[in-house]
Amino acid sequence: MKADMHIHSYYSDGVMSPAEIAALCMRNGLGFAVLTDHDNMNGSAQFAAECKKAGIKCVSGMEISAYTQVKVHILGYGMNAACDAYEKFLSFVCEGAVARTADILSKLKKRGLALSFEEVMRERRCAASPLHTMYIARAAARKGFAPSPGAFYIDMLAPGRPAYSDVGRPSPEYALEVIAACGGISSLAHPGRITLPADGKYALIERLRSCGLAGIEAVYSGHTEEETAYFKGVAAKLSLLVTGGSDTHYPEGSRAIGTPDFHPSAQLLSALGIN
Repeated sequence: MKADMHIHSYYSDGVMSPAEIAALCMRNGLGFAVLTDHDNMNGSAQFAAECKKAGIKCVSGMEISAYTQVKVHILGYGMNAACDAYEKFLSFVCEGAVARTADILSKLKKRGLALSFEEVMRERRCAASPLHTMYIARAAARKGFAPSPGAFYIDMLAPGRPAYSDVGRPSPEYALEVIAACGGISSLAHPGRITLPADGKYALIERLRSCGLAGIEAVYSGHTEEETAYFKGVAAKLSLLVTGGSDTHYPEGSRAIGTPDFHPSAQLLSALGIN
């Protein structure tokens, strides 16, 4: 069964609705798909309904933007959105996002780049989406501060850059705790993008494994063949499930839904309750 377990809608920093994503999943021949918006599952019910119409299996999902000494994103699958731990987490990240946005805007203003909170809020395509740093980047690009949102993010907002803020960001341990408390399965997103040397990265994965990490996204649109093979090896060595996904945000581009080709193992499907 072809699958994509890492897709974003306009409930975070993507641009498509859950219905549009489900239609693309069907068009691209997927049998299993997961919507994994940043820090919330607000679009999961709509996505599940659309997938059911299309004959596509799915579970709830989200990608938690966690931070330790570096950015570490944790994917959660099959979580109960009615869980108290999720409600507390959602309040934490939403309040933190507002405080972080204020901190970033203050830092930008000191550098002569004035953006208002209202300008950032206008970049949300969905009122139920928590504030996201990419909304600031989009507002900045729209105002002419950079040629593109991505360029502004890399230059000003990424870790180590002048307007970076760590206010209100959850730790990966907290992310794992929330996912487990809500009955979900966790996976380390795009490990190839973690900005640590190989030995530090492996030590981080071991540490997270001891805290309950269940899987690793070895099959990822941005991984090289060598990285994919390496992280599959790490998964085998540490008894982690292998997950895979495109990290699609847009209907076009190199991260098309269903790429790279990924077929979940029977063990992973069983863990997610998919048959």
